[in-house]
Amino acid sequence: MANLIHFTQETFDAALAQKGLVLVDFWATWCGPCRMLAPVIEELAEDYDGRVTVGKVDIDQEMDLATRYGIMSIPTVMLFENGEEVGKLVGVRPKDSFTELIDAALA
Repeated sequence: MANLIHFTQETFDAALAQKGLVLVDFWATWCGPCRMLAPVIEELAEDYDGRVTVGKVDIDQEMDLATRYGIMSIPTVMLFENGEEVGKLVGVRPKDSFTELIDAALA
């Protein structure tokens, strides 16, 4: 099983400090669309294991991260490369939307 990380501010900052791609799902436990997207995020963690770090940020527990990145709607999925934002998708989307974003960054 792939390693899906539940980020805290410290582990999030550490992941962004590393070279490579980091896909982050900003979500909350009370958010219905976030729960709908959760299986897709888990599949992406499996599909890109070893190539992309995939994790989740619970905005209720990590409000500072949500504020830092201007998260206004959830779910919001952001892709970072070498610590810099390279993509963002807001709302529930099909898996293909995320794989296109990741594959473009890996190319």
